[in-house]
Amino acid sequence: MKKILLLSDTHSYIDDTILKYVNLADEVWHAGDIGNIEVTDILQKHKPLRAVFGNIDDAKARADFPLHNRFMCEGVDVWITHIGGYPGKYNPNIREELTKNPPKLFICGHSHILKVQFDKKLNLLHMNPGAAGISGFHVIRTMLRFTINEDKIQDLEIIELGKR
Repeated sequence: MKKILLLSDTHSYIDDTILKYVNLADEVWHAGDIGNIEVTDILQKHKPLRAVFGNIDDAKARADFPLHNRFMCEGVDVWITHIGGYPGKYNPNIREELTKNPPKLFICGHSHILKVQFDKKLNLLHMNPGAAGISGFHVIRTMLRFTINEDKIQDLEIIELGKR
């Protein structure tokens, strides 16, 4: 069983509240728009990190992290990307691959809108953790926490970090 902390859109921001939740996780996943690479450096000092770069990220982040990160966690096929869309409105750049070979868990960021939705057509769970940083139009900073136990995604929790 793995306890996952999922965040996105930090835009160079990290604080002690985020780190408190990082320390309770087994792994941290970041769905892009890292901002300053120091954010991921700090996260990696605490826990194993899986991340992708986002549209605001510089050459250093793009060198350190992929655009798409597809992997197995326990028995769950996971795909993380920054600009992925959501069920019924997936990004045209990935729609064909997503339809041909859907993961069990599809994660993206970018919108700053927390959304968890099951896609019945592709039989996958879509997650967007919202934005954990202080830059953007969102009002409340958010992250997600959940566990993966064998092939089950469970114990999903929304974490509200307060106003940006």
